[in-house]
Amino acid sequence: MSWRYIAQRTTTGDFLDWDVPFVATSVPKRELNGPGQMQGTIGPEYMRLMAKPDGLPVITEWATTLYAEYEGKIRWGGIVTRVAYEGQAMKIECAGYTAYPNGMPYLGSVIQSGVKVAQKWAYEGKDKNRDGYIDGSKPRRKMPPKPKDKISGRWDAYDVVRHIWDHLQSYQRGNLGVTLDKHDSGYLLGASTGEDPWNLLWWESPDCGATITDVMNLAKADFVESHRWDGSKEKMIHHIDLGTRRLGRTRNDLRFASGENIVEIATPQGQGDYFANNIYVLGKGSGKKTARVRVVVDDKRVRRARMISRKSTANVKTLTEAGQKERARHNAQLTIPSIAIRHHPNAPLGSWTLGDRILVQVDVPWVGELAIWHRVTAEEIDPAAGVAILTLTRADYYG
Repeated sequence: MSWRYIAQRTTTGDFLDWDVPFVATSVPKRELNGPGQMQGTIGPEYMRLMAKPDGLPVITEWATTLYAEYEGKIRWGGIVTRVAYEGQAMKIECAGYTAYPNGMPYLGSVIQSGVKVAQKWAYEGKDKNRDGYIDGSKPRRKMPPKPKDKISGRWDAYDVVRHIWDHLQSYQRGNLGVTLDKHDSGYLLGASTGEDPWNLLWWESPDCGATITDVMNLAKADFVESHRWDGSKEKMIHHIDLGTRRLGRTRNDLRFASGENIVEIATPQGQGDYFANNIYVLGKGSGKKTARVRVVVDDKRVRRARMISRKSTANVKTLTEAGQKERARHNAQLTIPSIAIRHHPNAPLGSWTLGDRILVQVDVPWVGELAIWHRVTAEEIDPAAGVAILTLTRADYYG
């Protein structure tokens, strides 16, 4: 068996070619919290690039979806986002459907989560001399207490993600047929006190993709994009799995070790100039009123500071969590960026899922034997060759 590449018109779902002579330059890559990618070329002998009934060539930027199929299973799917020419060959770059919101402006209805709503008070302005009594009352009557402000409803993070996708797919030529999980994340945006509301306002021109990323980070949640045939194999299903909150699990049932199934590792990395042990997080506000928190770890090393912004919130807990995550990013110990593995009973190809935590056991020159828990953040599986490349991040980065 070999790979088969299928072309489909993105906006209509019409299949254009069931066997595109696409030559991948690398195995299609799936990502955790990202669209993944596929790149390759098509030779000049491909005469089926002629216009279809809709007037567009088979391979057209932002109009064609390419699928990589192996043994009847869709291994990857995404939109052609770039076409270039090198000599007579057509170079093609594709990105998964979750790349679509990136750079797209939000133009939908206003969302205000956890906002203070002032209550009407019948006695407003009726104590002008501020003596605590109702002006002109006979006999004198004390001013009743002012009603407390109410707090507007708070949106679950996943409801916002679904709302943005619904908004994007409500436009003509914008419906990609993407569905999302229906459950909630359990993380409500905005503070319960109304002191730190979360807003999505179209006049501020928010970026849909950036907003989704921000909301998912606040909820400490993951997503994974997938494409598969329906039961009749006549239609493609595009779905986004939303984690509760992190996708994946600890895989004590799998083994990844040098000399067994790991055939190559990327050079382990430290932090270098990227290292930092003091993180300052700037939140909502301006000038001296800007919210700010500091996250520091005493690791007996020279103080190295970094500053990041989270202007959507002034909540100390949220800013601190952002600082802790950033500190872990800049302070991580030795990391193995990726491993190449072969099909093996210890971990058959595809036996893991994106987001899983796996123990990587390797022997590194100058360091010795290492056993470090990592999280699988991307995969490039080549079932024909019986190998896979896993992109990794230290598990302790996620807390």
